[in-house]
Amino acid sequence: MPKLRKMLGDVNSAECIALMRLIETQNERTLAAWAVGYAKDNFLGIYENECPGNVCLRDTILACEEYLKGNGKLCEIKPVIKEAGQLARDLADNPTAQAAARAVSTSCASVHTPTSALGFLFYGAAAAAYSQAGLEQSAEVYDQIASKELEKAVDSLKQVCVPDEAHPVKVKWNC
Repeated sequence: MPKLRKMLGDVNSAECIALMRLIETQNERTLAAWAVGYAKDNFLGIYENECPGNVCLRDTILACEEYLKGNGKLCEIKPVIKEAGQLARDLADNPTAQAAARAVSTSCASVHTPTSALGFLFYGAAAAAYSQAGLEQSAEVYDQIASKELEKAVDSLKQVCVPDEAHPVKVKWNC
């Protein structure tokens, strides 16, 4: 089996640049709600197919959704998000499940770290690629799938963007 990457996608690609520019125009709550919803719709199922019966990530998403509705405090969900991150680290023997778990846990971290609204997509691209193509393909095959996944994310974020957002996040991209 070839060495698989934890993340897929090119930070300098047109779709990634488009995502960064869109993220810079939105507030933290809009970004977090989008990221959590996108991960729920696109990556949670990959994880649950690989690890049936484990509801930890689903529960993490539900906790974040409740927080974003105004129920609960950030200090209450941070440990839940941290636990989801640990779950992902513990899945080293299953690259598809690990990438999906990282995507979900990182999307949930966007409730307190706006740049995670981009970061989770690189894990998600890996999860999608490994889920669709298996674990024995060339880097080119995985990169094509990752590029399509990032394009899909751009379209999704465009649909929820608030025009002329009054209080956009201030992010410093370290990539």
